[in-house]
Amino acid sequence: MPSLTRLENEQLTIEISSLGAELQSLATKDGRCFLWNGDAAFWNGRSPILFPIVGKAPDDTVLIDGKPYPMAQHGLARRREFALTAASAQSCCFTLTSNDETKSVYPFDFSLSLTYQLAQNTLSVTARVTNTSDDAMPYGIGFHPAFLWPFPGAEGKAHHIMLDNGAEPELLRLSGGLLDQATQPSPFRAGHLTLDASQYVEDAMIFPQGAGTGLTYEAEGGPSLHFTFENLPNLALWQKPGAPFICIEPWHGMAAQHGKGSELKDRPYTALLPAGKMADYGFSVTVKNQK
Repeated sequence: MPSLTRLENEQLTIEISSLGAELQSLATKDGRCFLWNGDAAFWNGRSPILFPIVGKAPDDTVLIDGKPYPMAQHGLARRREFALTAASAQSCCFTLTSNDETKSVYPFDFSLSLTYQLAQNTLSVTARVTNTSDDAMPYGIGFHPAFLWPFPGAEGKAHHIMLDNGAEPELLRLSGGLLDQATQPSPFRAGHLTLDASQYVEDAMIFPQGAGTGLTYEAEGGPSLHFTFENLPNLALWQKPGAPFICIEPWHGMAAQHGKGSELKDRPYTALLPAGKMADYGFSVTVKNQK
């Protein structure tokens, strides 16, 4: 059975499951939880880790050097038990190490570590990928946290996303779970987007580049969450139709494109890590206007 690890300081409390090293809650000391609760009536995820693919593969199959491997949407990590490899009062680390089971669907030796750390009103999450194979290793990696929409106590208020860089990044859409090749005009205006459920009727809004390294998700006149991203050039926003959450998803890698085949290395923004090397990817979220 998965185990839960709890971290807390004077401002925040979080819980992480060993299954998928997935964040289960993010709450302030006044009892307000900002993370989605995983209600299976809508979506049983809360904050899955996406590895070694982000999104879907054609027929749930990836090719690696021409050889097919079964690969479910968003990869294998979210469905695997991680080991708790380090823990202190305000930080912990979970690690998934390749084994015969993982190599049957992803033929590389690797380790994937997730470190969670609290500092005042900020949670930082870092994923470290280490290639312990003898060959270069292709992969995508991403974060998929879901936050309440509306925020606690902000029912009926407009909710906004504002990009730190004030940009208007081009939009990509999915059809059948795969990326369309044609871009669409940005829904952002000078970096500002007012959330509306109609934006997600056609699945996620994906911004392959230009969204920058930070954004704010806020309720008008209410609380806000400020995010910073490290080594994560892609951004997606997603809501399950009718569900009271919004996913703010920074990625390095995206779904396969229509007409581009199933080869993992050909997916947009796939990383290629040399043998014996490691790479870090992360995000932080700061809870503001807590009172």
